[in-house]
Amino acid sequence: MEPDRVLEGLDPEQTQAARALRGPLCILAGAGTGKTRAVTHRIAYAVASGVVTEQQVLAVTFTTRAAGEMRGRLRGLGAPRVQARTFHAAALRQLSYFWPQVVGGPTPTLIESKAQVVTQAARACALQLDRTGLRDVASEIEWAKVTQVRPADYEAAIAKAGRAAPIAARDMARVFDAYEELCRERNLLDFESVLELTAAMLNEHPTIAEQVRAQYRYFVVDEFQDVNPLQKLLLDAWLGDRDDICVVGDPNQTIYSFAGATPAYLTGFSAAYPHATVVRLVRDYRSSPQVVGVANGVLRHARGETARHRIELLAQRPDGPDPSYTEYDDEPTEATSVARRIVALIDAGVPAREIAVLFRVNSQSANYEQALADAGVPFTVRGGTRFFDRPEIRHAVHTLRGARQGSNADHPDESLVTAVRHLLAPLGLTPEPPEGRQAREKWESLAALAQLAEDVAAARPGATMGDFVAELEARVATEHAPEFEGVTLASLHSAKGLEWDAVFLVGLTEGMLPIVYAETPEQLEEERRLFYVGVTRAREHLALSWGLARSPGGRKSRKPSRFLDGLRPASPSLANQREGRRTRPTAAQCRICGATLLEAAERKLRRCADCPADYDEDLLERLREWRRDTAAEQQVPPYVVFTDATLRAVAEHVPQDSSQLARISGVGAVKLQRYGEAVLALCAGDRPAGGNADATQGRGTTQ
Repeated sequence: MEPDRVLEGLDPEQTQAARALRGPLCILAGAGTGKTRAVTHRIAYAVASGVVTEQQVLAVTFTTRAAGEMRGRLRGLGAPRVQARTFHAAALRQLSYFWPQVVGGPTPTLIESKAQVVTQAARACALQLDRTGLRDVASEIEWAKVTQVRPADYEAAIAKAGRAAPIAARDMARVFDAYEELCRERNLLDFESVLELTAAMLNEHPTIAEQVRAQYRYFVVDEFQDVNPLQKLLLDAWLGDRDDICVVGDPNQTIYSFAGATPAYLTGFSAAYPHATVVRLVRDYRSSPQVVGVANGVLRHARGETARHRIELLAQRPDGPDPSYTEYDDEPTEATSVARRIVALIDAGVPAREIAVLFRVNSQSANYEQALADAGVPFTVRGGTRFFDRPEIRHAVHTLRGARQGSNADHPDESLVTAVRHLLAPLGLTPEPPEGRQAREKWESLAALAQLAEDVAAARPGATMGDFVAELEARVATEHAPEFEGVTLASLHSAKGLEWDAVFLVGLTEGMLPIVYAETPEQLEEERRLFYVGVTRAREHLALSWGLARSPGGRKSRKPSRFLDGLRPASPSLANQREGRRTRPTAAQCRICGATLLEAAERKLRRCADCPADYDEDLLERLREWRRDTAAEQQVPPYVVFTDATLRAVAEHVPQDSSQLARISGVGAVKLQRYGEAVLALCAGDRPAGGNADATQGRGTTQ
């Protein structure tokens, strides 16, 4: 490919980055500004210009998905032989190749999970850890190794870092030491050791370092704000005394400090390389101006390092709808309203897979799983299992089932809530949340189960354990649609690097975001950056919401997140948004009784739900039969074709042509093209030609 053709279509800042072919380059890339486009075009331009060969380039990123995307783009740009790998994949390849020469003997076995070895190490220290404790200890070992902390130095290191150990610090150091010893004895390598040994091999064996550095002369590191000390050690070993390195990242998206990542390498790049070229990408191609305005507003109130390195985004997309800020009386009401709004978006043509509900902790997903299931909307839970499939919840449900017959009988004066909490206590439901991220997530799941018991008791005074277990079993048995076509439920951390047309940021209260255990200024700023990451996942629709109480009828003591200050409208407009009713320029009125219509389904029908319907019942039945057959042929849920509300609206208005059909809410341009002819034929009393819309064209979409 001609070099100049590679640069076609890049904006001025991206072009500047692509033309900086030699020496150190730092690309500060805001969310949605096309950083992958910039770095892949730069690599392809360097190859096309003869500055470097494809085989001499090593592009490093953090996930296999990101590496795969980079390779795909490079193939399209005429550079298919460029190596784009994760840190671990690149290091493992080199270590495996040189192992016979450096060490000899059998190649170590790579362990993808530390759990089994940690279990044995804990037993060797006469410690018994449950599943959650094992995960937390394994995570703590990872933190220690990536920050280059040895077992002997662990206690002093966490004191200096202000970090709480998941178990007693002395015991943690002992288990860490035993873990390392077991790995040595059994010739096992974890991912951190792969990086460490590769760096040591390069630093201690000059001839091998020469070979590797002769192979790779041109480096690109993506998401540089997430680099940890161990990865930086390896990167420096790869580079040697050279400086042909391009780093790209966004200090405003640093959200993994708890795992050892630090933005200091990115923000301090110019100090490390005083002759570096620095390019700032600020044109946001992902989100509407309205979403970009919220994102910029989030960082406008930042402090410390976040404020010093703030990137002000410039929106490039056309205008979209205004973000909504909605206050609810309680969490279940919030979840139910969000589910209704999601149904309305799907009716308007937004695919279910292009909608996400994002929350701070995984335990918040339970209400949304239930609300979406009740609304008939399929969903997938990213970054974790569904609530009732989590090991601690399955164990808890089993325990509660076993207590169904005897709990209240043995303790007749004990309330349902007290009995449930008593049974959950041995499983990990302590009065206060424990230390350790995994332990806290388990505790939050059990606390949500205890809260469900409170909700059942409040709704049905005198409810027994049998009543509660029946409620649990009904929820467990809720059927969920296939994941590939569903709304995404995800924590803010697991949403990093993804984007959707519509994003619902939920549970935005003090104590949840920022999380209750974020106390230092640095921790609070990381929570702000986490909020920023959530906002910038949205392309067009952004909804922010919070509930004042945990359960219906509960004390409304919660406060909206401090991160909403300066973003949300004044309180009078919030009052109009209670119960999910957003302010609108005009109010729709019932065409039968003249009352103001508040619910989306009522506005679609242009009448109150209680007013007598004047639709053709035979036509509605024919429409439902047609929808059922079409959905079966296309292998999608029936609501993907049209919702019940849209079919009722069609049966009431009986449109005679495409223009009349298009005016019905829920019939967008895509659905009009796909299904319009069949629907109009049914309205005219005819059988649709061919029976259904084209199944191949319609399969796998909710447009």
